[in-house]
Amino acid sequence: MAKQKYYVVWAGKEPGIYETWSECERQVKGFKGARYKSFPTKTEAEQAFSGKPGQGIKKTAKKPLQRVQQDSGNDVIWDSISVDVGSHGNPGRVEYKGVDTKTGEVLFEKEPIKLGTNNMGEFLAIVHGLAYLKQKQLSKPVYSDSKTAISWVRKKKANSTLPRDEKTEEIWSLIDRAEKWLKENPNHHQVLKWDTERNGEIKADYGRKS
Repeated sequence: MAKQKYYVVWAGKEPGIYETWSECERQVKGFKGARYKSFPTKTEAEQAFSGKPGQGIKKTAKKPLQRVQQDSGNDVIWDSISVDVGSHGNPGRVEYKGVDTKTGEVLFEKEPIKLGTNNMGEFLAIVHGLAYLKQKQLSKPVYSDSKTAISWVRKKKANSTLPRDEKTEEIWSLIDRAEKWLKENPNHHQVLKWDTERNGEIKADYGRKS
């Protein structure tokens, strides 16, 4: 009896994790630039799909194995979205935006939130980027330069210590919505760590540091 395999589709008609080859094949067959790979366990597949280091991808059948950029930042995937936060104090007023990594075109922006933290803003920006990709039916990764926010996305939980009160209710309500979206869309696109040291400031950078 053949062992169970799990198929990760990063780029296909509907990116996600599939338990049979026939399901995977339906997603990648005829899809230009399809990226997928099989894994022996569901855990490995989930780690690979969420962008854990050290996992590779297969680009179309009969082509050699290629490596997608993970947290190491060795090669930039220019066909992607980059997000970043602009803040005034931490905690303080928070805004964020998402841009086309290659062109710098602003794809979405969030007007300033009265009170929040950098990491909360980064978390919201990443989820906004993922939701944007789903809405536009695009297959590409999202870059962030915040390890903390990326870990929150993978856990589907923002573990901020910012007290929830009348002043912070606005950002906490947005966090609630973002966590709900992640739980309802577990097979979202990849979230990758932008390597600032190697590649310079992330393309969505506001140009101000607090």
